[in-house]
Amino acid sequence: MDDVIVVSGLVKEYGDLRAVDDLDFTVGSGEVFALLGPNGAGKTTTVEILEGHRERTSGSVTVLGFDPANGGRAYRERIGVVLQEAGFDEEFSVRELVTMYGGLYPRRRDPDEVIDLVGLGDKADARTKTLSGGQRRRLDLALGLVGDPELLFLDEPTTGFDPGARRRAWDLIASLRELGTTILLTTHYMEEAERLADRVALIVGGRLVAMGTPASLVAEETTGVIAFSLPPDVESTALPPLGQGVVVDGARVVVETTQPTRDLQTITTWAVDHGVELPDLTLSRPTLEDVYLRLTGGAGDDS
Repeated sequence: MDDVIVVSGLVKEYGDLRAVDDLDFTVGSGEVFALLGPNGAGKTTTVEILEGHRERTSGSVTVLGFDPANGGRAYRERIGVVLQEAGFDEEFSVRELVTMYGGLYPRRRDPDEVIDLVGLGDKADARTKTLSGGQRRRLDLALGLVGDPELLFLDEPTTGFDPGARRRAWDLIASLRELGTTILLTTHYMEEAERLADRVALIVGGRLVAMGTPASLVAEETTGVIAFSLPPDVESTALPPLGQGVVVDGARVVVETTQPTRDLQTITTWAVDHGVELPDLTLSRPTLEDVYLRLTGGAGDDS
C-alpha cells in the first residue's frame, strides 16, 4: 500500500509552546486514519499543516507527493476538506452551492449525486439559511466530496448529527473507502473511530502516545469487568476469592479483573456447585474508549 501521507519529525512551536512535538506517522492509500486526542493535544494543528493551511516549525511532510506548504493549486485540487465548522452564503440553495464548489475542481462529481449521497436530496432547492444544524453538517460533507478528492480530511464530521444520521454518515464514509478514497479523520466519538478507522493515532501534549488498529490497541488492555446480581438468599460473603477488584453494592457484584476468563470460570463453577442462578451475569471487555481514557487520564476530547 503506497503512502499518501508521510510525516517525519513534525514540530510546530508558538513561542515557548511546542504544540506538535516530533510526530512520525504515515497514512496508506485507501486507508481511513483517525487522529484522536484531548483538548490542546495538537491534532488540529497537525491536520492544518497537512492541509497546507499552517506552516510547520521543522520536520518533513509529504502529502500526495507534495509539500503542502507550497503545493499550491495542483495540491488543493486533489484534496477535500470538511472543517469542524464552516460558513455558507445563506442565500444560496444547496444545489447552487454544491454546483459552485464543484466548478472549482478540474474533476468533479455530479452535484445532484453528491447531494443525494449525503441525504439532502429533499433539500436540494432549499436555501442554506433554512437548514438545521445536522443538515448544514451534511452540506459541509457534500462540499468536501464534490471535487472527487483522492484524500479527504474530515474534522469531527458527525458533530450535531442524531444517531440515525450519524450511522448513515458512517456508511457513506465506509463506501468512500471502498472506492479508494484516503480519509484522515478527527473525532471525539470513540465508537466512530472504532467503527471506521483502519488505524488510529492518539496524540497527547503534541506527542504520539499510541498508534495501531483499534483492535490491536484494545487487545493491549488486560482488564475485563464481570458483573452479576446475587439472589436475595445468598450473601456476598459466600462468594469464592476473586482478587482485589471486587465491589459489592447490595446484591450487585462487580469484579474488575486482569484474568477475566479464569475469574469467570471461578464464578460460574461456584454458582453451578451451589445451585445459584445468575441470569444477568455479564463479561465486558475493554473498548477503544477505555484505552483513550487510560492514556489521556480521562481528559475530554476537542481540538
